[in-house]
Amino acid sequence: MVEPDRPDERFTLASERTFLAWMRTALGLLAGGIAMVHLVPEFSTGWVRTTLGLMLIVLAVLAPIAGLRRWLQVRHALETGATMPEDRDLWVFAVAISVIAGLAVVVTVIGAL
Repeated sequence: MVEPDRPDERFTLASERTFLAWMRTALGLLAGGIAMVHLVPEFSTGWVRTTLGLMLIVLAVLAPIAGLRRWLQVRHALETGATMPEDRDLWVFAVAISVIAGLAVVVTVIGAL
């Protein structure tokens, strides 16, 4: 017998895929941070590489936490009919990655001069 208040499995599975995308993003940020610190010695100075790499690694630590938090909020909204979560976490990550990329561009341009 199907429960009438049960959320559609398609939405639940889509939410899980989004959660897994947060995990993939975290792994990519971690790989990028480690690469920045250890694999590109010709990129700017040591402290700049370390700073940019650590910023990526910190985002890699925060991404799974944000993804899990958002997944739990979405699951709650699907199960109870509550409103969907705010997009604040998405904005924070978009702005943070944009700032890091902007800093990398500035360092690259300054280094090319």
